[in-house]
Amino acid sequence: MTLMLMTPSEVAKRISEAAKEKRLFLDFSQQGLSVRSGVSLGVIKKFERTGKISLESLLKLALILGGLDDFLKVFEPVIPVKFPSLELLLKQKNRKRGRKY
Repeated sequence: MTLMLMTPSEVAKRISEAAKEKRLFLDFSQQGLSVRSGVSLGVIKKFERTGKISLESLLKLALILGGLDDFLKVFEPVIPVKFPSLELLLKQKNRKRGRKY
């Protein structure tokens, strides 16, 4: 787990800024993105200004902007790394010594 030093509002704003940058990179106007995604122009304007948007609308925008697959990874389970116990490591005395010539 990583330590996050941003509030949810700050993260939302960063996401909206990244979405706007991607929209501009793809040369879509807000109106064009609205038509392609089915998200109203007013919602897109508000999202880019404030970061506030419903999950469904965000996913629609992500589909058009090419980021939908990333949402599938958000809550993937973390597979814990298993380390051998100290006791087991101490039992494995496969120590190799160099040879003298």
